[in-house]
Amino acid sequence: MDGFDLIIFDCDGVLVDSEIIAADVESKLLTDAGYPISGEEMAERFAGMTWKNILLQVEREASIPLSASLLDKSEKLLDLRLEQDVQAIPGVEFAISRLALKRCVCSNSSTHRLDMMLGKVGLKKLFDPNVFSAKDLGPDRVKPKPDIFLHGAEKMGVSPSKTVVVEDSVHGVHAARHAGMRVIGFTGASHTYSSHADRLTDAGAETVISRMKDLPEVVAALSEWAGVF
Repeated sequence: MDGFDLIIFDCDGVLVDSEIIAADVESKLLTDAGYPISGEEMAERFAGMTWKNILLQVEREASIPLSASLLDKSEKLLDLRLEQDVQAIPGVEFAISRLALKRCVCSNSSTHRLDMMLGKVGLKKLFDPNVFSAKDLGPDRVKPKPDIFLHGAEKMGVSPSKTVVVEDSVHGVHAARHAGMRVIGFTGASHTYSSHADRLTDAGAETVISRMKDLPEVVAALSEWAGVF
């Protein structure tokens, strides 16, 4: 392997500090529905999962029938909170300015929400129009399936083997590795927890950073090392 041609960014928890907001909204909804859980536990257990898959897992674990209305209710509440409170991860624009690679966003979030969040924090201009949502690919094609990463690489005209991914969730790391891509874990968002870096490494991230400003140097270092697959 001789360097990278493409860098793919996850959005939530990598470009924007949104996972902690989602965890707060969703923990309150689950607690009210009879499944007490804190925002911190939500972030640790379910970061990177869609709300639908979180509800399905909770139903399996606790045998609690959760109302289908929670799907729509969460989306509306979360959109309102994100529009008010979401902020960019510090150092993103600095890092991107020093990366001479093609770039795109591959996320489980909807196209509408990606457009809103990236526009609000001023990052949309750095990626537009190369922002891809797994939800646009069809049902059940979200991470940890590799589909969205393979789609992004195809759209950008780059082989998966020449692609590096920045991910904050175990599900995202699994998806990228299954796509045949190399992964840098990121733990610099507000939802991080004590074992976060270890879990990303165990999932297949080759290294983990907690400051986005360190990304260019890490990408340069990995591009000179073939890694182990």
